[in-house]
Amino acid sequence: MSDLVYPPVIATVKLLFRLLDLRVHVDGGEHIPRTGGAVLACNHVSYLDFMFAGFGAQPAGRLVRFMAKQEVFAHRIGGPLMRGMHHIPVDRSAGIASYKAALDALKDGQVVGVFPEATISRSFTVKEMKAGAVRMAAATGVPLVPMAIWGSQRLWTKGRPATLTKRHVPVSILVGEPLWPTRRDKGDEVTAQLRDRMSALLDRAQREYPDKPAGPDDDWWLPAHLGGSAPERDTLAKDGSDDV
Repeated sequence: MSDLVYPPVIATVKLLFRLLDLRVHVDGGEHIPRTGGAVLACNHVSYLDFMFAGFGAQPAGRLVRFMAKQEVFAHRIGGPLMRGMHHIPVDRSAGIASYKAALDALKDGQVVGVFPEATISRSFTVKEMKAGAVRMAAATGVPLVPMAIWGSQRLWTKGRPATLTKRHVPVSILVGEPLWPTRRDKGDEVTAQLRDRMSALLDRAQREYPDKPAGPDDDWWLPAHLGGSAPERDTLAKDGSDDV
């Protein structure tokens, strides 16, 4: 697979990180295999998570092929970049095609990136998850690697204006030990295990995060259970505002 577009995009992202002096910390990168297929399953708190999840695979020297909604590929600028980086479009009205494309990528030894929550969690906790990541790993016999990102929501998240020029923001990327699902496993049980591992990683990232809110008006990026003003997950589920 030719990768003429991906390396310069990564170089541009790294330059942006340096210009903004983002304090990006990756822990557990050794859990991402250096060769062969793998499914990378990450939580979702920001529109920029694909950038940071991809950055988290850099210590292993891997390029991640993310599954993203079809609308992103239709964008006049983003679309050609997404196709050039061999990301995988997801048409929710014809999901089998994207599923098969992901399986083909895994069989070809690629790392496929998935956000199993499907949408951004406005509560900044791990929501209920789709079983697709587990199914893909089980079908191809590849490891399922959990990941958690924390801090990216301070730059751009659902319901908040983008602050892409904000400097010195810490972003934590934690990678956990892989699961090895098989066809014999019950998908919902393995998905629950995956969610538990991602939640544990996210909890650790939140506890170890070096920044605190600057004041009462700045606690929106903290979940309610840590004293922040992010909406609680059950409230979001009741009013239908979080696509649970």
